[in-house]
Amino acid sequence: MTASAAPSALGDPPAPTWADALTVPSRRGDRWFGLASRGAGVSVVALVSLVGVFLVSQAIPALAHDQVDFLTSREWSVGGDAPRFGILEMLWTTTTASVIAMAIAVPIGVCVALFLTEYAPTWLRRTAATLVDLLAAVPSIVYGLWGLVVFRPVVRPVEDLLSTHLGWFPLFAPTGITGGTIMFIGVVLAIMILPIVTAISREVFAQTPTPHKEGALALGATKWEMIRTAVLPFGRPGVVSAAMLALGRALGETIAVTFIVSTLAAGSGWTWSLLSGGETFASRIANNAAEFDSPQKTGAFIAAGLVLFILTFVVNAVARVVIERRKAFTE
Repeated sequence: MTASAAPSALGDPPAPTWADALTVPSRRGDRWFGLASRGAGVSVVALVSLVGVFLVSQAIPALAHDQVDFLTSREWSVGGDAPRFGILEMLWTTTTASVIAMAIAVPIGVCVALFLTEYAPTWLRRTAATLVDLLAAVPSIVYGLWGLVVFRPVVRPVEDLLSTHLGWFPLFAPTGITGGTIMFIGVVLAIMILPIVTAISREVFAQTPTPHKEGALALGATKWEMIRTAVLPFGRPGVVSAAMLALGRALGETIAVTFIVSTLAAGSGWTWSLLSGGETFASRIANNAAEFDSPQKTGAFIAAGLVLFILTFVVNAVARVVIERRKAFTE
């Protein structure tokens, strides 16, 4: 044995092991990762704050010159020395179409996710999951063109049936609109957000602890009872997150809605019917981008964008509260 390989004398400090060698870099990496994470979080908060400050600073001067109530008026005339613009019609169209989309997409998406995670064979599960992910990547303009050319003739007879037999009900009162109605916008948005709800719910349901499911089955539960008592409660926060993410997509969708929307004529009467037309916040801003030629006109559209920003923020805040209340079950 050479001198270099001889064991150290009694009392000398032990030679560093491979674990000791990894410890210092690991701690240094943790510090760098912590700094990067904090920096990313601060950057996101700062960016959102800057966007909010910009919207408010640009909207306030325009609102100060508005001659009508911004929240309750349906008028939209931003030119001249006495602009008159309100968001009531846009608010109704945006929220109603989004609610219709959620009412359709969330139940179907959850059912598809449960089928893929609990019932489908492995080969079908992988293929279907890939197709769902591909649907989420389809551009909005494709959905808009498909909805206008292919899907509109399918929905039109359903709307005629509703107006004929349920026309006495305000939500289905006939309006004579032949283009994109609020109901049709909601159906197209539902198809667009369905992959989001399905993909996220599928991933959440797949994380359900196996002992929870096996315990339910061992106590004599059927397949559906196991899903109802173990899978759904565990995945509820994830489903809420998926629904809120999809709702945010529906509220802010622009291109597809711009293709299929039917703009109401100025001075048309107000109606609660889902078979009427109307513009959303995003489509109104996109259709009138050519009017951004003066601070007053631009400020009016930015004020509408501010309402959409606040609406989306409130939706996400409510979702966060719901998720926090449900978190105790999974911990």
